[in-house]
Amino acid sequence: MLEGGSKPEAGKPGKLVLHGIPVSRGVCRGRLFVLASPRTLQIDRRAISEADFAAEIQRLEEALILTRQQLLAVQERVTNGIGGDPQIFDAQLLVLDDPFLHDEVLNQMKREKVGIEFAFHEFCQRYLTTLSAVDDPYLSERAVDLRDVADRVLHNLLGQELPSDLSRLREPCIVVAYDLTPSQTATLDRRFVLGFATEQGSETSHTAILARSLQIPAVTGVAEALKHLRTGQYSLLDGFGGRLIVEPTDQTLFEFGQIERRQLAIQGRLREMKDEPATTLDGAHITLSANIEGPQEIADVQTHGAEGVGLFRTEYLFLNRPTPPGEETQFAAYREVAAALRPAPVIIRTLDLGGDKMPASPEGLTERNPFLGWRAIRICLQEKVMFKTQLRAILRASAFGNVKLMYPMISGLDELNQATALLEECKQELRAEGQPFNESLEVGVMIEIPSAVMIADSLARRVDFFSIGTNDLIQYSLAVDRLNPKIAQLYEPTHPAVVRLIKHTVDAARARGIWVGVCGEMAGEPVLAPLLIGLGADELSTAPGRVPGVKFMIRRLKRSEASELADFALGCEDGRAILDRCRALAESIAPSLFTE
Repeated sequence: MLEGGSKPEAGKPGKLVLHGIPVSRGVCRGRLFVLASPRTLQIDRRAISEADFAAEIQRLEEALILTRQQLLAVQERVTNGIGGDPQIFDAQLLVLDDPFLHDEVLNQMKREKVGIEFAFHEFCQRYLTTLSAVDDPYLSERAVDLRDVADRVLHNLLGQELPSDLSRLREPCIVVAYDLTPSQTATLDRRFVLGFATEQGSETSHTAILARSLQIPAVTGVAEALKHLRTGQYSLLDGFGGRLIVEPTDQTLFEFGQIERRQLAIQGRLREMKDEPATTLDGAHITLSANIEGPQEIADVQTHGAEGVGLFRTEYLFLNRPTPPGEETQFAAYREVAAALRPAPVIIRTLDLGGDKMPASPEGLTERNPFLGWRAIRICLQEKVMFKTQLRAILRASAFGNVKLMYPMISGLDELNQATALLEECKQELRAEGQPFNESLEVGVMIEIPSAVMIADSLARRVDFFSIGTNDLIQYSLAVDRLNPKIAQLYEPTHPAVVRLIKHTVDAARARGIWVGVCGEMAGEPVLAPLLIGLGADELSTAPGRVPGVKFMIRRLKRSEASELADFALGCEDGRAILDRCRALAESIAPSLFTE
């Protein structure tokens, strides 16, 4: 969306205003650097004969080798101090070595007798479509890794130059792009990037994650940005309201200057309370934890003042690999996090992937609805060897820190009982081998399916804690795909049904004396934190960068205020009214968090 004309108009903030989705808070101003959209590669369906097979295979091998050399060169530059994350490229390098990719591309080439570049492109498009549709923002965004590698390989197959990177920046600017690939974000010189604006992306895209880690503003989903903008235009990027204002008026600059000063002040206050507890004004302590994807985020957990890890997503170890990681690989990762954060708790979630992403999934498996299909605990209970490997690794890591374990997507007692039996087998094996582990390891389940809520009393008899995954609980309860823009307005965290499901879960836990955490997106929203606390949540777990804002809210809240809010929500029939009451309370007790 855009507004404005050829020159600033009365009442307009600038010459041109483009709107998008705010993904990283803040305000910046400066000249634009517009990164040209990658050329659309022309992939012709070129017919070949069997006599051409050997030459086509050789072309693919040479393109893969060249791509590997390019990625290693970029990774070396990053390692030597450009400032990005060199681990991004480990997953991309594994893609090049994946025998499944290699074999499938060659099989399609031979089966259809088409040029290798067409076969490679078709395979990648199919895989990307499947991965992008996964009902998990983190996993669907990992499709960006494959797309980045695929683009490099295709450019090399066709003998074309790669799109330009951001390492050539020489002065501070606001970067505008169609999208930013992992290799582009990893190689940029961070001294010269004031903020990002992209046409594509979401809150979990590489661009958004990088912007939040750099604490610079970012806006994604800016339609037709490349069409209307050019390098050198002086602009203001509003990471609160999701706007890019070209040639802002003096009045606009003044107003946003005031916002910047207030934000600098609040950021300073948030840093000062890093080591303070998340305790309400009337003495109720809430455990405030972080969601992480691997050991590389240990420093983020500590820097932002989280009390350990409430959700260790183990999926990152399984992505872009020809085979699942072995016990030692997993053990090393889990142990590193547990030891570094000891004595703080580290809750490790067992594998939560969909069946269509597993490299070892049965050939020919297609799912009409993967969101309701072979995923998470269902995979683990069928792939018992793989599951026991992970359980053994988690158990062994428990000897080095305060490790807890939880199972995702539990829908009934049978699944929990099967998982418990396999865990006991692993304990017996480790005892026989003389391997140390915590015999009192706490085990919990994620509550993210309505059926689990309805039998929460039975589940609570058999586990040590619950962790409510609000993302899936909302989606499954309201029958809303939260990634589908056509029905995004129906995805409503404060829907009365969702509020009551959370309350039912908490009540069942209380009756059995176990604690309840929340690890979905709701837990990271300062506006919703009072509601969750009022409903009885003992722990909130969110991305490390969102911990300070939630802590700030908790430390200015009274438990009694949260209880009154929850009582209102439980008796209300209108989700919008519940959200409005949440906002009113949040803004009244922590107005400085909402300066925008």
